[in-house]
Amino acid sequence: MVNIDDVYQKVLAIANKEQRGYITPQEFNLFANQAQMDIFEQYFYDINQFNRIPGNQTEYSDMLTLLEEKISIFKNQVGLNYNGTVFQNPQQQNLYRLGTVLYRGRELQRVNYTELFQISKSPLTKPTELYPVFYERADGLLVRPNTITQRVICTYIKKPAKAIWGYSIIGETALYDPSNNKSQDFELHVSEQNNLVLKILALAGITLQDPGVYQIATAEDQKSIQQQKS
Repeated sequence: MVNIDDVYQKVLAIANKEQRGYITPQEFNLFANQAQMDIFEQYFYDINQFNRIPGNQTEYSDMLTLLEEKISIFKNQVGLNYNGTVFQNPQQQNLYRLGTVLYRGRELQRVNYTELFQISKSPLTKPTELYPVFYERADGLLVRPNTITQRVICTYIKKPAKAIWGYSIIGETALYDPSNNKSQDFELHVSEQNNLVLKILALAGITLQDPGVYQIATAEDQKSIQQQKS
């Protein structure tokens, strides 16, 4: 995890330099979560891009390993609840991407609605408990055959918890209060601290209407990205 107060203090120190402006805790919390999600979602884009590069993959192996390490923080497994029609994830509100669906250790094949309709028509391709399938609907997972009503689990990638700089007001000053039950550090890998600072500064530069802050932050952010991928 990345300590949220460390990031906040660095952001304030840079933003306040030369009287550029002040970022309130409320603004920081909004910027913090936008920055965290930007970094988090970039992991999947980068993995997709690296896997598409043809030829020798050796030079990209370290980068892919690092990305997998950063994503592994968010990987989870959970038993699904059957409501009589579909299996539902009790952690659905935190779900970012569905992984593998398993029934008694067997992986279910993912199909779309048309494929489910087609394979269900023939006795030769009809799903069985040895070869089960699932179709992802908005309200849950439709599993076939319908004799399966329990013991279905899935792996999934959860969203990062909402980052919150919790504080108490002392006099007229907002002071960091880690005992505040709303306080939450960034869940990203500890190596992302500088990226978080830069992305938050870029967002703050727009709000402060200070192109200097925005340009410096985005330039450093691009430099950091290039260094990671080189």
